[in-house]
Amino acid sequence: MWNFKAQQRIFQIGGVNIGGVPGERPVVLVGTLFYHHHRIVKDEEAGTFDEEVADGLVKAQDEMSDKTGNPAMIDVVGASVPAMKRHLEFVADRTKAPIMVDSPSADIRAGGLSYAKEQGILDRVIYNSINPSSKPDELKALQSSGVKSAVILAYNMKDFSTAGRVSAVREVMTKRQELGIEKPLIDTCVLDLPTLGQALLALFQLKDELGFPVGCGAHNAVALWRGLKTKMGEQAVKPCLASADAASAAVGADFILYGPIDHAKVVFPAVAMVDTAYSQIPMEKKIPIPKTHPRYRIG
Repeated sequence: MWNFKAQQRIFQIGGVNIGGVPGERPVVLVGTLFYHHHRIVKDEEAGTFDEEVADGLVKAQDEMSDKTGNPAMIDVVGASVPAMKRHLEFVADRTKAPIMVDSPSADIRAGGLSYAKEQGILDRVIYNSINPSSKPDELKALQSSGVKSAVILAYNMKDFSTAGRVSAVREVMTKRQELGIEKPLIDTCVLDLPTLGQALLALFQLKDELGFPVGCGAHNAVALWRGLKTKMGEQAVKPCLASADAASAAVGADFILYGPIDHAKVVFPAVAMVDTAYSQIPMEKKIPIPKTHPRYRIG
């Protein structure tokens, strides 16, 4: 079924393996914490939040990862450098999962990398993200930080098509070695529901062409679906979230940014189901499946 042109790369980041042939390895699921308007955040600039609830959310994702066999990461957002430091310290102390450093501001992301380096956790960190529009100052800061993994966002301001996404990634990939990015993760950029299809096609094409781990933030398709709640009802949100992520896994995603970490209990079973279904393909070819795979955990 999977006859990729390029050899499929598998990277280890913070003890988590990501990449490879679908069915032979489980999809890595990334929940976002401390995002804008997250209910647990008290003061975005100061980085204060409800620590008890945040601790519960981190533990809930880890528990779902253990139950399903799908590895987990946390996308940590900060609205200021002090907030980013507080958030990174909190998460790093409570889970062994790899951490994405995320913020609308490149300066804040750079501050997060500096803190991670000071604390000796840079090997667990992924910079989120760079694209063809990233400024020279940001790229210089990224290069000097020593971080080895970054998300390459397939965002093309001039061409929002599937082909535009592919060309955006090709452009950034020409710079990755000089930036010191040894373990690139490609995000094919879901902006809304219509672009989910483009992102999924680009995901498969880039995995086929380059062989590097590829994924997307499929939850954006649901989060920005204006008529979902008004026309379908509140109860339709969770099934649609699960469906968007399951669709991503079905076309070969190596990782999925599933949005708010609050949705871990909805997303992990849906993706584990797809992983388990596809695991039968390599097994028919006598390719061994590790006992940590969802196939052996969700039945």
